Amino acid sequence: MKYLNVKKALAAWQQLQPLSEKDRERLCRRFMVDFNYNSNHIEGNTLTYGQTEILLLFGKVVGEADLRHVQEMTASNVGLRMMTEAAALKDMPLTQNFIRTLHKTLLREDYIVYRGLPDGGQTSYVIHAGQYKTRPNSVITRYGDRFEYASPEETPSLMSDLVDWYNEAEQDAKLSPVELAALFHYRYIRIHPFEDGNGRIARLMVNYILSRHGYPMVVVRSRKKNEYLEALHQTDLEVGPVPYDGAHAGIREIRPFLKFFNELVATEVYHDVLFVSERNENVWWYDGERIVFRTPNYTKILNAMRTQPTLTLNDLKEETGISVTAIQKLLDQLLAKNYVARGEREGSWRVFLAQ
Repeated sequence: MKYLNVKKALAAWQQLQPLSEKDRERLCRRFMVDFNYNSNHIEGNTLTYGQTEILLLFGKVVGEADLRHVQEMTASNVGLRMMTEAAALKDMPLTQNFIRTLHKTLLREDYIVYRGLPDGGQTSYVIHAGQYKTRPNSVITRYGDRFEYASPEETPSLMSDLVDWYNEAEQDAKLSPVELAALFHYRYIRIHPFEDGNGRIARLMVNYILSRHGYPMVVVRSRKKNEYLEALHQTDLEVGPVPYDGAHAGIREIRPFLKFFNELVATEVYHDVLFVSERNENVWWYDGERIVFRTPNYTKILNAMRTQPTLTLNDLKEETGISVTAIQKLLDQLLAKNYVARGEREGSWRVFLAQ
């Protein structure tokens, strides 16, 4: 079920205020894992949801993992904290320096990218952390077209326009925070000011804007990647291919993306409402999905594993009153869905579902 109406979702959210300290901590922990996992997964990071949770909550790497992807995920979480702290300073205007610093935090350091050439040769160039692009960048759309972003020469002035516009629009308050975040995202993406990391910065910045206005932060789920990119593509068709026009698009010109973003915010906020207010002990959450188990035996096993992660099958039988055969069958299903995993110590368990 989705709240397709943002106002209704936000009204339901407001009715829950003020949240208890426990509920705030539960939401923050869930958002931290969900946001970092999805924002990086969209860009090709290969860490699983479970690996992401263990890395961010406990600082541990489990299983096989690409070192660069581990570093990216860790840096992403630092960037998330940096953004959240900056958003809390509501009297401080947005600056280009903040965006560049956020980018440097995500990328950590300069690095070399190697690309194959049509003749079989190879070329390379340096990605500069925290610096605007020095090379033209473009993307091949899912339809095979090449779409050009702003040139390196245009980028500084377009970013200056973007930041000035945002600060003025925030003061004018003619746009709702959701409209402001959506329009900032679209204009920013049309500039594509950096050689890498633009999508991750855009998704951080929409939450910077929402948080500054007291709205819950949202996650663009990687399973919605195609819908996300299609909304941007359809908006590009309405706005046109000229980067300057995209960087100065108006709210009425970005209707496809605004529709997507409205539904995203409404759904994410409604899920926050459910997460906080849910009292059904057989309901769990995994990467933004509400999981309702048809039998309470799942909950008995999960609760036992969370409180005593080194339980054997016989221990679980004693704790839950469920037969070993039934426990093994339920565990196989939980493992297949990646809801649980073996811990690093022999006989231990990790539970990735939340309540």
